[in-house]
Amino acid sequence: MRKLSIVLCLALVIAAPVFAQGQAEKGAIEIGSAIYKFDDTFMTGVKNAIVAAAAETEAKVDVVDSMNIQATQNEKVDLFITKGVKAMQINPVDRTAAGVIIDKAKKANIPVVFFNREPLAEDMAKWDKIYYVGARAEESGTMSGQIIADYWKANKATMDKNNDGVLQYVMLKGEPGHQDAELRTEYSIKNLKDNGIKVEKLAEDTGMWDRVKGQEKMAAFIASQGDKIEAVFANNDDMALGAIEALKAAGYFRDGKFMPVVGVDATAPALQALEEGTLLGTVLNDAVNQGRATFMLSYDLARGITPTDASIGYTITDGKYVWVPYQKVTKENYKQFK
Repeated sequence: MRKLSIVLCLALVIAAPVFAQGQAEKGAIEIGSAIYKFDDTFMTGVKNAIVAAAAETEAKVDVVDSMNIQATQNEKVDLFITKGVKAMQINPVDRTAAGVIIDKAKKANIPVVFFNREPLAEDMAKWDKIYYVGARAEESGTMSGQIIADYWKANKATMDKNNDGVLQYVMLKGEPGHQDAELRTEYSIKNLKDNGIKVEKLAEDTGMWDRVKGQEKMAAFIASQGDKIEAVFANNDDMALGAIEALKAAGYFRDGKFMPVVGVDATAPALQALEEGTLLGTVLNDAVNQGRATFMLSYDLARGITPTDASIGYTITDGKYVWVPYQKVTKENYKQFK
């Protein structure tokens, strides 16, 4: 009997950690997170911030790649719903398709936090458990324009190549229809005009947020416009860096031949380009705080808590929106963002 008791005790000791681990996993709060595509430099930063914030809690975030295909993202959402996640974080492939995801989530009573790609206002109004985290794109456009405006005013004698008093520029846009692409494009040029600068658009094309496409489009601009180009606007840093590669191939950034290029995001490679002197400026799109705010909102919602400014650590506007501010980044202050 004594031997039997010892064996039973040992069995309980061995089994106990397994049972506890199983209970902990079963009780964990699971949140589904779908990124529009993983090979996007900025979204990688947001994803990392979400994962880091989750690590501070008992929540488990299942982050999946939608591979830039809306149908694939819809399938991922269906899987989240089938698994019974407590909340979802969605970075839509197509912001106009958010309504379909909201309908599915509402039917399953699973709250959703959209981030970076803002759903249409009418879709956001469909349910009281829908939130959005992002930044006001017009701010980044205004700051991009101001960086170029400041440089024009300080270096007009060399920047105005044909001495016509008009700033001739090219524009690399992000994804057509994306609120960031449209507003950054509009407000960057609006800022130049507000500064009293006459402008002429020589060329505009979409680089789809992609570095390689940005390089290809910039090479085409150089081939068609040559030395007429006096400034390059890019809706994000990846396209700006691609443009710089094309400009290097055309002989820029050596022997005193400079082209002012401005981007948005303040990614690590962009900050390196600022240090090297090939990128004129960028605008911090705060991936860390966008990711953290996304997680904090979804964490409250997953626990059945109505988010407040105090509970998530960010200001909620109009009951549904968290706006993370942009910051202008130039050669003078880039080191504080490294």
